[in-house]
Amino acid sequence: MGPLKTICVYIRLFLDRVVDFFFSLYWDNKKAVIPDLEKKYDFLAESATSLSNKIKKKELKSEELVLALIERIKQVNPILNAIVADRFEGALEEAREIDRRISDGITDDLLKKPFLGVPFTTKESQAIKGMPLTMGTWCRRNERATEDSEAVVRLRAAGAIPLACSNLPELLVWQETRNPVYGMTNNPHHTGRTTGGSSGAEAALTATYATAISLCSDIGGSTRMPAFYCGMFGHHPTAGTTNTKGSFYRKGDEDSMFCLGFISRFVEDLAPLTAVIAGDKASLLKLDRQIDIKNIKFYYLDSSNDCFVSPLRSDMKDAMQRVICKINENLNTSVQPYYHKGFDYMYQIWSYWMSKEPGNYAQLLTNDKEMNGLTELFKKMCGMSKFCLFSILRVIELQWLPRPRPEWAEELTRSFKEDLFSKLGDDGVLLLPSGPHAAPYHYSFYFRPYNFSYWGIVNALKCPATQVPLGKNSQDLPVGIQVLAKPYNDALCLTVAKYLEKEFGGSLPACKVNTS
Repeated sequence: MGPLKTICVYIRLFLDRVVDFFFSLYWDNKKAVIPDLEKKYDFLAESATSLSNKIKKKELKSEELVLALIERIKQVNPILNAIVADRFEGALEEAREIDRRISDGITDDLLKKPFLGVPFTTKESQAIKGMPLTMGTWCRRNERATEDSEAVVRLRAAGAIPLACSNLPELLVWQETRNPVYGMTNNPHHTGRTTGGSSGAEAALTATYATAISLCSDIGGSTRMPAFYCGMFGHHPTAGTTNTKGSFYRKGDEDSMFCLGFISRFVEDLAPLTAVIAGDKASLLKLDRQIDIKNIKFYYLDSSNDCFVSPLRSDMKDAMQRVICKINENLNTSVQPYYHKGFDYMYQIWSYWMSKEPGNYAQLLTNDKEMNGLTELFKKMCGMSKFCLFSILRVIELQWLPRPRPEWAEELTRSFKEDLFSKLGDDGVLLLPSGPHAAPYHYSFYFRPYNFSYWGIVNALKCPATQVPLGKNSQDLPVGIQVLAKPYNDALCLTVAKYLEKEFGGSLPACKVNTS
C-alpha cells in the first residue's frame, strides 16, 4: 500500500468514527434490554433438529413448542418489531394434528420428516397462503399471497409449520430492515443499531429464541449480513440450487444471484434445512460429504482495496487473525493469503450483475409505471413521498449514474472466478471478512451505502458461503467472518463453520436462558 493510499485509509477510518460518534449521541440513549428466556421454555435454546427428535420421541409436543414460541414472540416483538403478521391459530391447529398422529403411533412416514412439528418464520416476501405479501411497499399494503411458495411447500413436506411472517426492507434491497408499511426492526444486541437486511428480522428473532427455523433469501448478503450483525450462523448456498418460486416475484427458473438460505444458532441445522429447500438438487451440494478438517486447504483475504467500501476496523482484523492462528496451531497447516484484483471492485461487479436480475426496480416499487427518482426525491423533501429514502436513492443511481462497462465487468468476473476456484478446488476454502465493522447505528448506512460488498461479491461469484460468529468486540457487538468455497462445495463451508463453532463458542444470543 502506497503512502497516499495509507493516508486515504486513515482519513476514511476517522470519518467513519465521526459518523458513529454523532449517531451514538442519539441511539445510545435508546437501548432496550431483551428479557431473558424463562427456564420453563429453555428447550427453545435447542436446535431445530433436536426439537424435532424430541417431538418424534414424545418428549415434547409440537403444540407445546408452538405455544412457547408464541409467548416468546409476544415478549420480544414490542422491542424488536420483527414479526409483522402471524398465523398463530393455524399453527396451533397443525401442531395438534401432528401430536395426534404421533400419539396414534409413530410411522415411517413421520420419522422421515426431518423437522416434524417444528415451527418456522420467514420474511414477508416469501409467499404463505393467506398472509400479507407487500414486499414492504406501500402500494402493495393490502395484497396477500394466494398460495405457498415452493420453499414453504417443501418445508411443510418436511414437517415444519409456518408460524409468522417477519419484517423486511422496502423491496428487500437495503442494509436496514425498514419500510413504510411496518416500520423498522431493531438489533437485539443494541436496539439503536441495525439488524442488517434484508433478513434482519429473522436474525433478530433467532438471536432472542423467538423462532426455531428461519427461512431467508440472499441477493447481496441478505442472509449473511443479518447473521453477522446479530451473532448467528447463516448459510448462503450455491446459486441456482434452491427453488425461489413464490419468493420476491420469482418464478423459480431464473438465472440469478438470488438464493434461499437459513439463519440459525447451530451449524447442525444448516445442512438438513438447505437439503429440504434444494429438493432434487440437494445432491449437487454434497451436503452429506464426510470431510476431515485437516485435509482442507485454507486461504484468507486480509482486506479489500475497494475504494467504495470502508476500511476494515481493528476488531474485524483481529477476528480474522484469531481464526488464522487457531487453524495454524490446531491443524498443523498454514493459512495462505489470497488476493485478486476483483476484490478492488466488489461493488461494481455486484452492481453489474444486479442489473442482469429480472424485474425493473423503479417499476416494482410502484407496482405500475416506472418511478422518476429525481421527482420522487423532491416529493420526499416536501414530506409527500411514501417511499423510503434509500429506495429513491437506489432509483436515482440506476437512472442517472454511469454503470460498469459490460465487457470490463464480465471479463473481470470470469478472471476472478477462474483464478479463485482453480486455487480452491474441491478441498479449499477462503476466509473472507464479513464487513468493515460490527452492527452500525440506524440510518448511518446513508454515509457508507456500499459496505455490504464483502457479502455482495459472493453473490456475484455465485458460490456458497457461511457466516460464522466469533465472539464480541469491545462494544459488546458480534464480530465474525465468512467461509467461502467453490460452487457445489457447500459441505466444505459448513465443515469449517462447525469447527469454528466448537473452537470459538458458537452463536451469540442477545439474552440469557434463566436457570432458576
